[in-house]
Amino acid sequence: MAAEARFWFAALLLLVTCLSAMAKQTYIVQMNHHSKPSSYATHHDWYSAHLQSLSSTEDSLLYTYTTAYHGFAASLDSEQAELLRQSDSVLGVYEDTLYTLHTTRTPEFLGLEIESGLWAGHSTQDLNQASNDVIVGVLDTGVWPESKSFDDAGMPEIPTRWRGQCESGSDFTPSFCNKKLIGARSFSKGFHMASGGSFMRKSKEAESPRDRDGHGTHTSSTAAGSHVANASLLGYATGTARGMAPHARVAAYKVCWSTGCFGSDILAGMDRAIVDGVDVLSLSLGGGASPYYRDTIAIGAFTAMERGIFVSCSAGNSGPSKASLANTAPWIMTVGAGTLDRDFPAYALLGNKKRFTGVSLYSGTGMGNKPVQLVYNKGSNSSSNLCLPASLQPEHVRGKVVVCDRGINARVEKGGVVRAAGGIGMILANTAASGEELVADSHLLPAVAVGMRVGDLIREYAQHDSNPTALISFGGTVLNVRPSPVVAAFSSRGPNLVTPQILKPDVIGPGVNILAGWSESIGPTGLQEDTRKSQFNIMSGTSMSCPHISGLAALLKAAHPDWSPSAIKSALMTTAYTQDNTKSPLRDAADGSFSNPWAHGSGHVEPQKALSPGLVYDISTDDYVAFLCSLDYTLEHVQAIVKKPNVTCSRKYSDPGQLNYPSFSVVFGNKRVVRYSRELTNVGAAGSIYRVAVTGPQMVRIAVKPTRLVFKNVGEKQKYTVTFVANKGADKTARSEFGSIVWANPQHQVKSPIAFAWTQLID
Repeated sequence: MAAEARFWFAALLLLVTCLSAMAKQTYIVQMNHHSKPSSYATHHDWYSAHLQSLSSTEDSLLYTYTTAYHGFAASLDSEQAELLRQSDSVLGVYEDTLYTLHTTRTPEFLGLEIESGLWAGHSTQDLNQASNDVIVGVLDTGVWPESKSFDDAGMPEIPTRWRGQCESGSDFTPSFCNKKLIGARSFSKGFHMASGGSFMRKSKEAESPRDRDGHGTHTSSTAAGSHVANASLLGYATGTARGMAPHARVAAYKVCWSTGCFGSDILAGMDRAIVDGVDVLSLSLGGGASPYYRDTIAIGAFTAMERGIFVSCSAGNSGPSKASLANTAPWIMTVGAGTLDRDFPAYALLGNKKRFTGVSLYSGTGMGNKPVQLVYNKGSNSSSNLCLPASLQPEHVRGKVVVCDRGINARVEKGGVVRAAGGIGMILANTAASGEELVADSHLLPAVAVGMRVGDLIREYAQHDSNPTALISFGGTVLNVRPSPVVAAFSSRGPNLVTPQILKPDVIGPGVNILAGWSESIGPTGLQEDTRKSQFNIMSGTSMSCPHISGLAALLKAAHPDWSPSAIKSALMTTAYTQDNTKSPLRDAADGSFSNPWAHGSGHVEPQKALSPGLVYDISTDDYVAFLCSLDYTLEHVQAIVKKPNVTCSRKYSDPGQLNYPSFSVVFGNKRVVRYSRELTNVGAAGSIYRVAVTGPQMVRIAVKPTRLVFKNVGEKQKYTVTFVANKGADKTARSEFGSIVWANPQHQVKSPIAFAWTQLID
């Protein structure tokens, strides 16, 4: 019997080995687009022939990319992928990448709620009318078309140049679209391949643009949602909800599904959106940092930029860790998150008479006015202090308020765990990882979130008092909170690991406790047991700040249709502010200290000033090519991004930091002197004169030549050179320092932040 068992075990092992060798997955294949033989009528035919030569079945070809990318996505086994890599016409074969989502008081906070009069030289009526011609494409989880945020009352006919459409699905028909929501498509083949091996197989998720998650409806309505009166989340944040560009059009591209967003589907969505004719692309999603030729979003965004499309992406929610950014390509607007001047206070009254303030969006009946026992289960090897699923013992928590440490699992899930174990309330206490940042949630039971300092006091009390008790109460919605904005602790930080000479993020925008449209197929927490329905939800993340900037870009595009994406980006960056509403420098929610450009970039966007920035740093496609040629890339890598066969890198910068970027990142390395040139274009009045002012650390001398720029005409360009000299003996391990260059006249301040580092490494 033992011999027979060994035989079957060996046979099973051989079978598993064979199956794993044959296991197929999605690969993205980058082709030398221009080497297609004339015998093939289309690139699709050529790609199909490539696959058939590998004895691959006809259904292996998932997508053919023609615009955002040159190549295709296919279902291949590892041997087939290796054979493709050996072909002369193949530039690269890459495994599909999984990207993640970076999950209406805002217009007023941004100074947008002005319905009449002049707005930085533009009448509101003219701007609204011009916005009707601007189309914002949102790549996300789809759209809930019934949302009032997509009401098209009063909107004129759809622009005739629009080539998009609304696709049918089992739960979606083209009639759901209108003059506001003018496009809705879905892309799921990469998701299907990853979920079960064939995109032909029927999925549990309906293949349609309908949003079953809520995230996509939230982001698209933030960017360009129509005015909706009396909007709220179950009574919180009541008021008029509206997007940044409420008169612009929306096109939804569903590329994210239950397991995330696959690169092959994102590329297909970008490819289609560019051809459809969007003016702005908004992507509240991202992955890790990788070279631009391996970054599908960066490659797709390059084509979009070249065609005059502004691309806005979230920076990521991996803060406050350094060097945690996503979407760092210089042709992408990388958006971090800050707070609003609105809060949702909640209170924890302890048995020792101490009352602590936190935040909450709980909307149920509450706890009443009688304190109950408080419990905190902090064991040496227990997960109960984190309130992970099935970690709480009902006999210990039934009828009590439970202290849960923030981290590992979702904040709202912790409340669900407490409720399932019989607890009647929760105090969600931050640890060092989240510091003093407070994010409000629509909890399933009475709950309050508190910062680390308060959390430590409550944990201490719960563990050491002989009879700890607590009572949780709620304070509704509070406005005019000071200080604000504050940089969100979760907002991803620089430096930029892909190109340290490009300062990222670019700006911050509102990204904490944002009210916007929601899918009615899911409760506000997104939890399965949450049966509540709401047309609006309050969410936090750089996912929320990104569409704010997408919508603002749409407004700038409407006001200045001839501006390039880099001019719009420059206007938003150089007019951003770095002081909060108490006139103090911006602070960081992680620890309450002053923030810096690695956290807030150029600062918090200020739309009114951005409409009339005075000067802009413009960047052409050729400039971006010269930038790419200055990196340590092969010519094939550069050609893969630029998608042109005639790129030779005959023009390249001596240093990537020579790109005409609106901010500076100076890496001294082994040098003491770094010199950069910049060119400014006058978009203000003829005859404008600007003078320069610089700030910087004591260990660096900064010299700008000339110190005065005269622009005789509108559209005129003037160059200046800035030289940074590190003092002799400056400690090379010195931590990063920051400064600024400001070109100013009585009408305008054109400000650029500077980051200084003495090594390529982060400390």
